[in-house]
Amino acid sequence: MNAHAMYNEVETVDPDGLVAANANLVKRIAFHLMNRLPPSVQAEDLIQAGMIGLLEAARHYDPSQGASFETYAGIRVRGAMLDEIRRSDWTPRSVHRKSREAAEALRNLEQTSGRDAKGLEVAKELGIELSAYHLILTESSAAHIYSFDQPDENTGETMALPKSDEATPNESIEYAAFRESLAEAIQNLPERESLVMSLYYDEDLNLREIGEILGVSESRVCQIHGQALVRLKARLSEWTQY
Repeated sequence: MNAHAMYNEVETVDPDGLVAANANLVKRIAFHLMNRLPPSVQAEDLIQAGMIGLLEAARHYDPSQGASFETYAGIRVRGAMLDEIRRSDWTPRSVHRKSREAAEALRNLEQTSGRDAKGLEVAKELGIELSAYHLILTESSAAHIYSFDQPDENTGETMALPKSDEATPNESIEYAAFRESLAEAIQNLPERESLVMSLYYDEDLNLREIGEILGVSESRVCQIHGQALVRLKARLSEWTQY
């Protein structure tokens, strides 16, 4: 077989074969996500969405782009699962509402004082006990896939910020600016909140593993994570008010 024939053989893509060979990838990603989602989310729903993502990946995969199929498919599969979670939105409307109220109270405090607002201060601003505020943080943490989609006040459903793919030039610029603002906001979080965000989203550790590193309970990590999300929502309010 000459070199040209070998090249063509390597470049030939069999979508059905790719799907069959990578079906377990969908399950791995689904169960990995399940560690970071509320109990109401069903693995079967994620797997079904992921299989659709895998089929789309197999149809559009171009080996000449350099990425392995598993790498390319993993991105498409995870994206399909997250889209399904956002569409379904298992979170009660009351959780969205309380999270928005907490973010608004925190924003007012930080604008007035010029420093990071503490949990007790936010609870006082809301007129609730600290334990009730911690419950809001826990529910907020469990409800969010890392997204700053703004929930509609009537339905609780989310309105997505512009995506990077298939976007107009203006949307692409807006998306890049949002990412830059988000990165800066995360860097400016209080040290422990920033660390939790890094371990959770960059290192892919779950709350239990982060608790072992920090020497605190899983529930306390959940509260810190929720506090970071509320603080980021407050500081990025200009991106979520449409």
